Amino acid sequence: MNKIHGKLMAFLERSHLEIIRAVDFHGTMTAAANALHLTQSALSHSMRKLEDQIGVKLWYREGRSLRLTPAGTHLLTTANRLIPQFVHTEERLGQFARGERGTLRIGMECYPCYQWLQKIITPYLRAWPLVDFEVKQEFQFGGIGALFAHEIDLLVTPDPLRKNSLHFEPVFDYEQVLVVPSDHPLVEKDHVIPQQLGEEVLFTYPVSRDRLDIYTCFLAPAGRTVRKQKVVESTDMMLQMVACGRGVAALPRWLVEEFSEKYPVRAVRLGLGGIQKQIFLGVRRTELEVDYLNAFIELARNYSERP
Repeated sequence: MNKIHGKLMAFLERSHLEIIRAVDFHGTMTAAANALHLTQSALSHSMRKLEDQIGVKLWYREGRSLRLTPAGTHLLTTANRLIPQFVHTEERLGQFARGERGTLRIGMECYPCYQWLQKIITPYLRAWPLVDFEVKQEFQFGGIGALFAHEIDLLVTPDPLRKNSLHFEPVFDYEQVLVVPSDHPLVEKDHVIPQQLGEEVLFTYPVSRDRLDIYTCFLAPAGRTVRKQKVVESTDMMLQMVACGRGVAALPRWLVEEFSEKYPVRAVRLGLGGIQKQIFLGVRRTELEVDYLNAFIELARNYSERP
């Protein structure tokens, strides 16, 4: 077997597999050459070169016909197995290129946004039936790290990180508010100040304090905190606890309004000017041209209802 500098020399190419299949199907070199849009001399030269490299004949010539040798039969078997896989892979890659098939992996750094996401998923899946859809919440290195590591394709976050390799598209604005029971004394207030939360139990999602707006934008600047913080993963459970007078929470106003018919809770502004936020969709700039990813961003941006 041929070697170059101690390494095996690659000599088998896809074209060889296509030729031996065509010759087997059409019966002669001439017919195979016509089917493959080659000249007969080019086809014959390619296969003679392969025979010289491997040191074995692939055909016996019987007049104008060709009969496969055992080596040729083995190569034909391989060709019949591999060529359909090549064709299938090319079709799939073409679908990827046209944005017709792939997997959209969405990372969530916004717990309340699940309610919003659920409203977009159905029309998106109907419009892109060949795109698989995954939602991830746990990341080894956080949401931004997951984007860089290609663990996810799109990140839903209220806290974008400006990097040249990433693009963050704002999709909607919202106000972060304090959620209290409908009979809480603060319901009568136009807004709440940090000192008024000193004796409250605060329910939060399981994220670090430096990612909780009620701390970073409201309590910490005033040098204040709450009596106790309790972590709750479920929005429904959090609102039930608030409704029963067990504590307060900080959530988007749209979410409180959406659940106000289900639970006796009210929204109170955090500070005189309130806490104004945006939700962003983050993607890698190299994938801004992926059709099915762009379609999700467009759908999210143009969604007519407030979440």
